[in-house]
Amino acid sequence: MSSERIIFPTSATLAQRNRNFNASTQRLRRNSQQYRYSSAIPKSRTSTWLIVSFLCCLCFIIISGCSSTARKAPVIDRTPAPAKIDTKTKATTPGERPGTYTVKRGDTLFAIALDFGLDYKELAAWNDITNPGEIRIGQQLRLTSPGEQVVTAPLKTIPSVSGRPVTDNEKKPSSDTRSANTPLLKVEPKAVVLPYSDENLVQLKRESAVPKLAEAKPELKPEPTNSRSEGEDNIDWGWPTKGTVVNGFSEANNIKGIDISGKDGQSVQASAPGKVIYSGSGIRGYGKLIILKHGKNFASVYAHNKQILVKEGQSVVKGQKIAEMGSSDADHVILHFEIRRLGIPVDPMKYLSQDTAS
Repeated sequence: MSSERIIFPTSATLAQRNRNFNASTQRLRRNSQQYRYSSAIPKSRTSTWLIVSFLCCLCFIIISGCSSTARKAPVIDRTPAPAKIDTKTKATTPGERPGTYTVKRGDTLFAIALDFGLDYKELAAWNDITNPGEIRIGQQLRLTSPGEQVVTAPLKTIPSVSGRPVTDNEKKPSSDTRSANTPLLKVEPKAVVLPYSDENLVQLKRESAVPKLAEAKPELKPEPTNSRSEGEDNIDWGWPTKGTVVNGFSEANNIKGIDISGKDGQSVQASAPGKVIYSGSGIRGYGKLIILKHGKNFASVYAHNKQILVKEGQSVVKGQKIAEMGSSDADHVILHFEIRRLGIPVDPMKYLSQDTAS
């Protein structure tokens, strides 16, 4: 057998090995600690990130909810609306006009006078207005002359009829009055029965031949009739110009008259004799306007003229040329014609002849 040589390490070698072992052990410990630290750190960071993200999302939701406009449920008010009160009270029955009017926003003295069928100069004089263009909201205007008063006739009392009892003498007619006819008692003629004979026959023929006086009959007088053509309403209306009626009167659609188409510069005549109470362009929507007063109740309106040929206060006759047709304050050449009774627009076709305007 071959002998093997056993070499024992020296103390220096053992010490070196021990140092190496200790160094390796320390290195392993450091590595293990670093591993544990590195594996623990990501977990804590992940949980922290999740918590922070959750809190951010929660804050965003809260802020979004506060800043967004909330949609409320629709609320329907079923309370009936109060009736609209028109301060411009107009006449509701023929011959009636309110005594006063309260000025509101957008009113002019010219328009108020037109709406109530008045001359704006008279309206200004009744209310001590020196400048017709200056009226204030809430101002109370009187629509009648200061001297105009309503006189009411006193009631006539009928004397009472006193009754008295009827006496016996009045019940029975007296003997001296029985021979005469009365309204309640007829005593003549009396029927007489005669025997048949030639003398009696001749006598009867003679009596029948005498003519009887005819009773006088009261003369029947025709009762007076109230018609639109009598009194203040007796106006002979005529067409203001030639053309075609393109728009008719409509109270429901607030069309206060009729529109007649024509040519630029075409003649416009007075529809009836009257007096010019307004000529100008001070009423919005009418352009160059002429208003004629006919009697006490009626007025006629001629709007959108090109040129006005009459002056205020001038009297005109039926058929007189008062303007030229145009398109002032309108889209095309047209004549807007109105007839008003106590300021209330009425259908002109009911007053004009049935013939066409052409």
